[in-house]
Amino acid sequence: MTAATFAAVFAALFVAHSVGDHWVQTHAQACAKGAPGMAGRLVCLWHVVTLTLTKVAALAAVVVVIGLSLHPLAVAAGLAVDAASHYWADRRRPLAALAEAIGKGGFYRMGAPRPGRDDNPCLGTGAYALDQSFHHLFLFIAALIITA
Repeated sequence: MTAATFAAVFAALFVAHSVGDHWVQTHAQACAKGAPGMAGRLVCLWHVVTLTLTKVAALAAVVVVIGLSLHPLAVAAGLAVDAASHYWADRRRPLAALAEAIGKGGFYRMGAPRPGRDDNPCLGTGAYALDQSFHHLFLFIAALIITA
């Protein structure tokens, strides 16, 4: 595979991630995917399924329009790694624990909504920044797997 193939795959995954995480994901999913118990796990799973389907559509568009040739098993492996990592992070507690463990707990909590409110008057939070950064890392890894 060429660097151009990697760039096209990464760009498709990156755009699809943004669309899937912000436009396709419902408000209810965003609020409940980190909830404890089976209900929260199922909501998170459904979010990851729709997010992954968004990434499949973006990769299919790149294959059709640009004419890339991607190995189906490599695509499946890359998307599986990405989906698993996304689920792990979006359950919220694991990512918060990782942030605490590496000394980023204060940043993770920065800008968090006040108790009893689900709104946040600022443009972002430390949790959101670390969440998206974690996802971007695994988009990069998925693109490497898909194009290796």
